[in-house]
Amino acid sequence: MIGNLVIAGFFGFLIPMLLKKLKLDPAVSSSIFLTTAKDVGGFFLFLGLAKLFLPHLL
Repeated sequence: MIGNLVIAGFFGFLIPMLLKKLKLDPAVSSSIFLTTAKDVGGFFLFLGLAKLFLPHLL
């Protein structure tokens, strides 16, 4: 859960800054990209932890 919070904080800062540099409105489209980045990051963190702990459970 901490990893997902770190990912959310990082992309929550990075995505609006990138959209601002591209002269796009960050308030309109940053939530879509932030949600996608959080979900993908959390999914891969979950898979990584499962791969790490699965040999110890079997």
